Amino acid sequence: MDITKHSCCKKDESNSKNAIYTCPMHPEIRQDHSGACPKCGMALEKEIETTQSISTQYTCPMHPEIIQDHPGSCPKCGMALEPIMVEAVDDTTELDYMTKRFWISTILSLPVFIVAMIADLAPKLLPDAISMQSVQWFEFLLATPVVLWGGWPFFLRGYNSVKTWNLNMFTLIAIGVGAAYLYSLVALFLPEIFPPLMQTKEGMVHVYFEAAAVITTLVLLGQVLELNARSKTNSAIKTLLNLAPKQAHRIIDENGNEEDVSLELIHVGDKLRIKPGEKIPIDGVVLDGQSNLDESMITGEPILVPKSTGDSLIGATLNKNGTLIMQAQRVGSDTMLAQIVQMVALAQRSRAPIQKLADTVSGYFVPAVVLSAVLSFIGWYFFGPEPRLAYAVVAAVAVLIIACPCALGLATPISIMVGTGRAALMGILIKDAKTLETMEKVNTLVVDKTGTLTQGKPKVTSFITVNGFDEKELIRYAASLERASEHPLADAVIEHAKTMEVALTEVADFNSITGKGIEGTIDTNKIVLGSEPFLQSLGISTHTITQNADILRNEGKGVIFMAVDSQFCALIAIEDPIKPTSIEAIKELQAQGIKVVMLSGDNENTANAVARKLFIEDVYANIMPDGKANVIQKLQANGAIVAMAGDGINDAPALAQADVGIAMGTGTDVAIESAGVTLIKGDLTGIVKVLKLSRATMKNIRQNLFFAFIYNIAGIPIAAGVLYPFFGILLSPVIAAAAMSFSSVSVILNALRLKNIKI
Repeated sequence: MDITKHSCCKKDESNSKNAIYTCPMHPEIRQDHSGACPKCGMALEKEIETTQSISTQYTCPMHPEIIQDHPGSCPKCGMALEPIMVEAVDDTTELDYMTKRFWISTILSLPVFIVAMIADLAPKLLPDAISMQSVQWFEFLLATPVVLWGGWPFFLRGYNSVKTWNLNMFTLIAIGVGAAYLYSLVALFLPEIFPPLMQTKEGMVHVYFEAAAVITTLVLLGQVLELNARSKTNSAIKTLLNLAPKQAHRIIDENGNEEDVSLELIHVGDKLRIKPGEKIPIDGVVLDGQSNLDESMITGEPILVPKSTGDSLIGATLNKNGTLIMQAQRVGSDTMLAQIVQMVALAQRSRAPIQKLADTVSGYFVPAVVLSAVLSFIGWYFFGPEPRLAYAVVAAVAVLIIACPCALGLATPISIMVGTGRAALMGILIKDAKTLETMEKVNTLVVDKTGTLTQGKPKVTSFITVNGFDEKELIRYAASLERASEHPLADAVIEHAKTMEVALTEVADFNSITGKGIEGTIDTNKIVLGSEPFLQSLGISTHTITQNADILRNEGKGVIFMAVDSQFCALIAIEDPIKPTSIEAIKELQAQGIKVVMLSGDNENTANAVARKLFIEDVYANIMPDGKANVIQKLQANGAIVAMAGDGINDAPALAQADVGIAMGTGTDVAIESAGVTLIKGDLTGIVKVLKLSRATMKNIRQNLFFAFIYNIAGIPIAAGVLYPFFGILLSPVIAAAAMSFSSVSVILNALRLKNIKI
């Protein structure tokens, strides 16, 4: 869009979608077409290429290792490639291509099929003037464009599969349809070379033009249905892409004047106005105003979140009732929405361990089918009833056509695509397919207390002084020292100092002892804050207040001991409220057969008090940061499949050690990078959802694999004629084609059921 609408700027249509132009003297002037600067009149210069100029890469849903910069078919399985990064609007080129061929082939195949059925089943219905030879020529003329034009993509893919020796479904289709058509062609033009038993009184031989044409049309129908169904598996990413608004109101001067710009033109630091009912354009922070936001499109939770000055904003969330002025902090691919889309796309292309079974079988599948067709032909030709050759051709073609390795190959990736997409819409990001598969097997959940079970927003509830020390002076010492600390409880002490209106002081000789405490010098006084054992290790006695500390711990509060110049002086009680949803989530997990284990660096009394409120029986207290991974190793050594949920930097090793790491989206980037699952909302109910989803997805995959195996195990022998000696049934290649076409579609439709399951 033109963001500087001046008469001197004439839009260059040839470049409007490929570049951004700016003025060398006035860099704040930015627009999406060439022209003159409205301030100084200088010609604008091309600045950057937008993402629209970057070529899209394509990959195969069955073979994600296949990547190319143009659309086409997979060299391994022949399936149509699809974009790695899904666009909000579908590219329907392949679907349109197949649909056109299908409808034209249908128009030509239908009369061929009707005439052939009448000629075979009720020849007396044909007018006397129409001979059987005329019928065969009619079938030939209409079937030929269907087979050679409509089926050309299949022959091309079949040829490429043989050329590269990646035998696949199109190998079988090309051989089967080609055999039926060529056999019929020879029978039409050279009937005399066939045995007399195969010839009619008029010296003609039965042809299968209708079978070749109808099989081609049915395979085209299967491709159209499959492409349509496959497009729906990416509906989650399309939904996410459509969440973000296309434009934003950018404030351009101190008077609050604004202009509407496309998101590509927003820079970090730009000020934007968001009006009631509009979506937040990109990630940023509130500079002015108050409102309530609906963040359900990102977190999956339909609860309004109040926002005011200083609060962070997530792009694509909905501003409900107030006007906000925000500052852009993350734009383009750095926004949370863009990262979610990228993460979901990568997860959908990953391969689950269960896929190895299908890959192994698929490697032998096509050669086995071709061998079965050859054996079927030999069996019918040497041992079948007359006309043996006709029966042999029909049986061999039916075997080739009914087999469908695509159903087997699609069984796992299609379900993974739908499952990970469904998770993203609930505010759950799954890193890869292996994580989703492993999650189903988890029987033990290890949770870090602070920030996972609790809100992660601790506050000081008591500041107890002893030995005549001044409370405000000690608060100043404690908050000043904590300001240099990265401990989760540090903010609570600092916030308490603000509440008491105590000014902070610079600290000298600051030292942090991980998991124990901190120390430093203020006003020549040596200040120590930490656990009771830490102070005792420094020779500082705390026995005078131990009873008070135990009472606070039994109430579930954390306790910090403080000393000045080696003299114990204060006890700081800090409470981190339990998240309202934690109890509900833990009960549900336990009902699902999951053993919940709590880790805490707190004293045993404090940890047990919190655990009792949450109905958790297994508690590890006084755990140092480096000890969390050791606890998980111990559980794994006893046969547990462990998921670990945490949100802090010190949780990263444990998250990596666990079979499945679960990071709270409210936590640190290090924790999120170490995890296989990220809960954007930072709520334990997300673990319940991902557990149910993983179980449903793996069940769906097994259903798909079962269907694909049973379909081929039963279908190939029936096509070969195993029922003929008992019931006189020989499967028509046309019926085989219909069954083959719908097998892949059935697998996809079954996977799409995951979009609607109750979680």
